[in-house]
Amino acid sequence: MIKKVCIIGLGYVGLPLACLAARKGYEVTGLEINTKNVEQLKAGTCHIKDEFLQTEVRELQGILQVTADPATALPSADIIIICVPTPVNHKFLPDLEYVRSAGKSVAQHLRAGQIIVLESTVNPGTTEETLQPILEQSSLQAGKDFHLVHCPERIDPGNKKWNLSNIPRVLGSLTTEGAAAAKQFYASIVNADILILNGLKEAEATKIMENSFRDVNIAFMNEMAKSFDKAGIDVTEVIRGASTKPFAFLPHYPGCGVGGHCIPVDPYYLIEGAKKFHFEHKFLELARKINESMPEYTVSLLAEELNKIGKSVKGSQIGLYGVAYKKDVDDTRESPSLEIMRLLREKGATLFIYDPHAKHKNNVADFEEFLKHSDYLLIATNHAEFTGLELEKLKENDIKIIIDGRNCLDKEKIQQLGIVYKGIGR
Repeated sequence: MIKKVCIIGLGYVGLPLACLAARKGYEVTGLEINTKNVEQLKAGTCHIKDEFLQTEVRELQGILQVTADPATALPSADIIIICVPTPVNHKFLPDLEYVRSAGKSVAQHLRAGQIIVLESTVNPGTTEETLQPILEQSSLQAGKDFHLVHCPERIDPGNKKWNLSNIPRVLGSLTTEGAAAAKQFYASIVNADILILNGLKEAEATKIMENSFRDVNIAFMNEMAKSFDKAGIDVTEVIRGASTKPFAFLPHYPGCGVGGHCIPVDPYYLIEGAKKFHFEHKFLELARKINESMPEYTVSLLAEELNKIGKSVKGSQIGLYGVAYKKDVDDTRESPSLEIMRLLREKGATLFIYDPHAKHKNNVADFEEFLKHSDYLLIATNHAEFTGLELEKLKENDIKIIIDGRNCLDKEKIQQLGIVYKGIGR
């Protein structure tokens, strides 16, 4: 019976999981290499800007154990869950260094009977081909002496409806016994279905396919937005119309780019992984190309509107609203705003940056100063603060052009105020 849980990596995935397991009565120890984060968590403060997590960490202080010492966390654990980052490098190749490092730590303290679960998003085959050999350096054999499982993380930061406790999970294992043991644990903490797949590769591929599906459909909408813009068609109206069909259509939305640690990253895992089988993912490569073009396309929309009034990006006072990759979170990983920022600076803009959640990226004191200094706005993140703004305030601050990279504002009302409006496909 599982009583003690060790979770390696206390980031956006591992920390919520650790809190949930602790709430369900397990003895949980979080293993985190960032000693600053460890000290914060021990003090009952959260290093992630999330209201729910901040409350959880505060209330679980002293209950949720946190350490940077593998010897303290790993030997006594009944189940060890690896939740470390799996990014891509500058060549878009999968970087498994964190998985390897976690595996080496586990191997040094591995004992018979433990359940090792990899939750990190990886390419099909990684658990068996990369993690298993590292763990078996302990002289213990996976599937015989310990269980090896993959249960891909499913979490959507900022989502008020779907969270870690109610999202269904899938898992695969080397053995049916390992799958059953892991299912029993996840079923005890998650109020949702737990589906066992035939093997590890199928479980690994599930998460990659989910996010690649989203990337492809967003790319389709981005291409439609570019096309409809030239045809004088409002893409948001078309999506609104198509969404009334009760079958065979799932709405996705165009924007200034795709960010986060999953959607812009996971397709590259499939693209790269397929090469060893001499298969080329042309569809995924094209989707990535389209979505990666959107920051430049968005900046070009601003340049075109400036040209119409005899201005250029160079020397213009441009306000960039939003650096986080999605609304109402502070996560800037892979955010298209970063590329937009680079392009605007490269073109010589005088740039003012404001994000109420990612304040470390701001170069103005507050929103008032942001509007005061900006002549033209580019909206890259649809934070509630901005979507709920009284639009007259934009007129009061003499904003002349708005490029709405998230199609989140009232186009007609802005135009009625005498402000030039341009969205993505509208």
